[in-house]
Formats: sequence, structure tokens, C-alpha cells
Amino acid sequence: MPHPMPIIRKYMTPSPHSVGRQQPLIEAHRRLREYNIRHLPVLDGGKLVGIVTERDLHLVETLRDVDPETMLVEEAMSTNVYAVPPDTPLDEVADEMAQQKYGSAVVMQNGKVVGIFTTVDACATLRDLLRSRGA
Repeated sequence: MPHPMPIIRKYMTPSPHSVGRQQPLIEAHRRLREYNIRHLPVLDGGKLVGIVTERDLHLVETLRDVDPETMLVEEAMSTNVYAVPPDTPLDEVADEMAQQKYGSAVVMQNGKVVGIFTTVDACATLRDLLRSRGA
């Protein structure tokens, strides 16, 4: 008998750190370093408006005349955010992330960010699922 597909809630990182769209890039850097993460949901008044990654910040900062102390997160963020509800099947999220080459899925419930599922979470999930098989 096949097992039911697990949902993303079980494997997401709950209550992820975030950054405000009007904060300077240097603040996003600080949070990424402090929490040892690579993705930050970007919020405006508690509403998800984008995502900024370590890679985004480095790319923007290679441009001429970019000052991370004055340039705002909203100028470096991506507004194309893959967001899913917490009861989304794990295989659906993994498939979409692989197909679209997304580095993360933001988990949303009632308009609020409740979690994030990154490629690092996907690797940990794969490890756990393989180990649970008793192979």
C-alpha cells in the first residue's frame, strides 16, 4: 500500500527570518550572516513582496556606484516568489522548484509567511526519507 505524500509543513523551516523592503542592503547581509542563511523573504507591512538571496546581493553590489549602506532591499529583491500553502504535497513543491530552478519556496498561510523550504531543506528531507527506508 503506498504511503500518503508528506506535506511541506513537515519539512519547512518554520518562522523564517525576513527583511523589510525599505531596509538597506547592509541589513540584509547582516541577517544572512548572523543566521547563516541564503534566502530572506522581503516584507512590506507584514505582506510578502519579494525575496532576496545572498546571490542577488552580490550581483547587485558588483554594479557601479552601488552603496550597500544606502541602496534599499527593494532594489535588489526578486518579486517572482514561489509561495505555497503549508498543506502542499512535498513532491509538488520539489517538482516546481526543480522545473523552475527556484532556490526556495515561501510557505504562506492566511497571508502570512509561516515557513520557508530551501534547497538545503530539500537535501535534509531527502536524507531523512532515505534513512527512514532502512536501506
